[in-house]
Amino acid sequence: MAISVPWKGVYPALLTPFTADDELDLPLFAKNILAQLDAGVHGLIIAGSLGEVSTLTGPEKLSLLEKALETTNNRVPVIMNVAEASTREAVRGAREAEANGADGLMLLPPMRYFADSRETVAFFKTIAQETSLPIMIYNNPVDYKIMTTVAMFEELAVLPNIRAVKESTRDLTNIARMRNAFGDRYSLLGGVDTLALEALVSGADGWVAGLVDAFPQETVAIYELVKAGRIDEAIRIYRWFMPLLELDIQPKLVQYIKLAATATGIGSEYVRAPRLTLEGEERERVLGIIEAALAIRPELQTV
Repeated sequence: MAISVPWKGVYPALLTPFTADDELDLPLFAKNILAQLDAGVHGLIIAGSLGEVSTLTGPEKLSLLEKALETTNNRVPVIMNVAEASTREAVRGAREAEANGADGLMLLPPMRYFADSRETVAFFKTIAQETSLPIMIYNNPVDYKIMTTVAMFEELAVLPNIRAVKESTRDLTNIARMRNAFGDRYSLLGGVDTLALEALVSGADGWVAGLVDAFPQETVAIYELVKAGRIDEAIRIYRWFMPLLELDIQPKLVQYIKLAATATGIGSEYVRAPRLTLEGEERERVLGIIEAALAIRPELQTV
């Protein structure tokens, strides 16, 4: 039975841990989820870009969903990412996620094709009409080359289950633009780690986070402090966090964040080819950033 998705708070975009033999490491996946739950996250997103979705098989996605649902035991909603090249496959993925207990969907625009506005809206509408699950649209024109504009969201507003937006345009004024156009019709969640505090202060309802995979307590603390109006305290943590958050906006964000999660004991470095684990100077440089942050890790106060 699906549970309600509030679309507010911190939603980790979870890593997909692998073994040395390139199999899913489900025990480590559960360990990371428990660390997220202990920190107080408000939902989980599985099989996203950070979860190496492009390398996962259909059965593997369902295994991750099953383990996430088992581990959370209805404590927070579990959101399945849908990122497919064709509308037909995206519909199949949405239906399969619903049939297997997902609480909601995150939906990317058409992959590997630069769809125009009409095609993108039709893609989103078709999928939304084929599922009863609540949907968050991932708006990331920087990485996916498709901008879902205010005018496009006006067309999508007729679909009641399209309820939220992962705001990754990297244009903070878009939060005000969406609020001016729609009020609270859509929940808005910041999707860029290095703009997270600014997005929350600008009125975002939550944060779809990346470095939370390694540092869940600090991520949740920033969110809770901002929402409590304790901005100065949030800024202090955020400034400490920034060198780590910048790992999220690099081409090898998966490898970098997996290295961070390994350093904090809730992840491993294994990735799936064509990605390769870090080595040499690059690994030492990134590890240096992580270790420098760990050496001065802030002591968190109760919010």
